[in-house]
Amino acid sequence: MFTGSTTPDVAVGDAITAQGKVKEYYPDAPATSNYQSLTELTSAQWTVDSSGNPLPAPTVLTPDQVPDVLAPNAGGNIESLPLEPSKYALDFWESHESEIVQVSDARVVGPSNKYGELYVTTKPQQNPTPRGGTVYLGYDKINTGVLKVQSIIPSSQQAAPKVNTGDVLTGVTSGPVEYSNFGGYTLFASKLGAAKDNKLQRETTRKQRPGELSVATYNVENLAPSDSDTKYAQLAHGIVDNLATPDIVTLEEIQDNSGATDDGTVDADETLKKFTDAIVAAGGPQYQWRQINPVNDEDGGQPGGNIRVGFLFNPSRVSFVDRPGGSPTSSVGVVSDRGKAHLTQSPGRVDPGNEAWEDSRKPLAGEFVFRGRTVFVLANHFNSKGGDQPTHGRYQPPTRSSEVQRQKQATVLQGFVSQLLGADPRANVVVAGDLNDYQFSPALAKLTSGGLLKDLIATLPPAERYSYVFEGQSQVLDHILASAAPRGVDYDVVHINAEFADQASDHDPQVVRFRPSAGNPFADLANDVLDQLDRFLRRTA
Repeated sequence: MFTGSTTPDVAVGDAITAQGKVKEYYPDAPATSNYQSLTELTSAQWTVDSSGNPLPAPTVLTPDQVPDVLAPNAGGNIESLPLEPSKYALDFWESHESEIVQVSDARVVGPSNKYGELYVTTKPQQNPTPRGGTVYLGYDKINTGVLKVQSIIPSSQQAAPKVNTGDVLTGVTSGPVEYSNFGGYTLFASKLGAAKDNKLQRETTRKQRPGELSVATYNVENLAPSDSDTKYAQLAHGIVDNLATPDIVTLEEIQDNSGATDDGTVDADETLKKFTDAIVAAGGPQYQWRQINPVNDEDGGQPGGNIRVGFLFNPSRVSFVDRPGGSPTSSVGVVSDRGKAHLTQSPGRVDPGNEAWEDSRKPLAGEFVFRGRTVFVLANHFNSKGGDQPTHGRYQPPTRSSEVQRQKQATVLQGFVSQLLGADPRANVVVAGDLNDYQFSPALAKLTSGGLLKDLIATLPPAERYSYVFEGQSQVLDHILASAAPRGVDYDVVHINAEFADQASDHDPQVVRFRPSAGNPFADLANDVLDQLDRFLRRTA
C-alpha cells in the first residue's frame, strides 16, 4: 500500500479496510524496464477495524511447491499472459507477492554478501553440486528452487548470518516475498533460521610433475595497489598453496597503478610488483610478468582502472620468448619456420583494432618454451554481460544482447588459433581466461568449432562445471581450452572464492597440467618414456 507522505498509524496484527487504485510499480522507467513490477495500492485510505489479530499462516515451501519451469517461452513480455502458478515459477511467486512464506532447513547455495543477502534452495535435489551449490547447465535449465533471503530483523536482535555455500539455515525462515531488481524474488526474513556451518573447505590442487607444464587462469577482481595487504596475501596464498605454484598464470582484471582514479595512468608495474612480492612472501617463486598497457579508458571495466590481462611465469621452470613490437594498437602475427609456428611479437595483442574488442580487453598472446618445447598461451577477458535482460525479468526468454560481441570476439580469437595451427598443426596452444560466458553459449560453440580447441570444463562431470556463483546459480565464466597437441591433460577448477562469504576474488581459478608436444611423434614418445621413468624413480627413491 503506497500512502505517499502519510505514514499509516497501524501495527502488526491490525485488521484494516483499505481502498485506493491498484497499480503496478516499476522502480525504474515503466516503459523500458526489463524487470517485473510490484503491485501497490495508491492514494490509499484505510480504517483500522481491530487489533491484535494473529497473522495468516505462512505458505510452506516444500520441494515440490515451486514449479520446475521458470516462465512461458513468450518471445517477449509475459505480463499480459494469464498467471499459471502451478506451471511456472515466476507466476508462482507473482501469485504470492507480499504474502508470508516459510522454508525449513534451507541449504545455502549462494554465500552471504556485505548487504546481508544470501541464496537458499527450496529444491535440495535440483542439480546439486558436490559442495552444496546448485549448478546451472543450460539456458532452459534455470534452477527455480533458488530463492534470495534478506533479513529484516534489527541487527541488535539478530545479526545477519555469515554463511558459505553448503551451510544450512536450520529450523524456520519466514517472511513476506517481494520482487527485487537485484536478485529477483526475495524472502524478507522476519524470522531467520540459525546458521549451521557445514565446514566447506577451500580446495587445493596437486603439484605439477617435473615433465608437466601447468597453466592457470585467475580473475583477481580489479586488483590495484590501493587494495589491502590482506587481499594481496589471500590471492598470493591462492597461487602458492591452492594452485601449487603454476608455471604460467594468465591474470584478468589487473588495474593500473592509480586504480580506479581516472588520471591518465596506464602503467601497472606497481600492481604487478606488489602481487609478485606477495607471492614470494607466501612462500612462492619470484614470478616475472609480461603485459601490454592499454590505451587509456578504451578497454572497459571500472572507469579509470584500465584493467588488462597479463602473464605471470616462473622463470626457473619456463622461459618467455620476448619479441619486440607489441603495443596497444599493433597486431601480433604468426610465421612458420621449418614447420614450426612463431609469433611476430611476444607478448602481442590479437587484432586490437577489430571492432569486436571495442570497450573490451584485447587478448594477449605469449610464446613460451618448456623443456625445449614451444607453447603458445592466449590470455583473455571477453566483454561482460552488462545490458542483458535478467533471467527473472518480465521478458522471457531474456535477450542476451552482450552475446553478440562475445561471439565476434570468439570469431577473431578462433581465427588467430587457426593461423597458429595452420603454421604448425601440432602446436601446443592454450586459450585461457574469463570469457564471461557459459560452456553452452554461442561464443564457446564458435571457439570449439572445427575441433581446433577443446573446452576443458566439458571434461568434468556436469555437477562440477562451475567457477562462479551468481544469484545462487553455480556457473561457468572462466575457461581453459587446449589444442590437440598437449598430452596427458589433467584439468582442475580450484574452488577457493566463489562459494565463500570471505572472498579474495569473486572467481575461482583453474589450472591445466600437460606434457607439451615436441612436434615430432618419435620425440614425443621418447619424452613420454623419460617422463615415466622420472616418475618411477621418484616413487622408488
